Amino acid sequence: MATTPTDKVSTRLKRIAGQVAGIQRMVEDKRYCVDILNQVSAVRSALDAVGVEILTRHLEMCVVKHGSGTEHEHAKPMTQEELLDEVKTALSRFLK
Repeated sequence: MATTPTDKVSTRLKRIAGQVAGIQRMVEDKRYCVDILNQVSAVRSALDAVGVEILTRHLEMCVVKHGSGTEHEHAKPMTQEELLDEVKTALSRFLK
């Protein structure tokens, strides 16, 4: 059975959830602050990578294929201007 892009993102998110749980244990165990900060940094990096994956898929499935009949099943019907505004908003939120 082939792994879908959704499966890959889901697997990565589960791994991140495990990392966050690990950070919680580190705090409870009163581990060294720098060690905890290193793990926080790793989680942030992992979340950024997931965000890039989802953003890329959005551009491929919802923007490029918009109006073709092959776009994502939940893509909203929009004008080109509305679509561009949505992408700008998504990017500005993601890049904060």
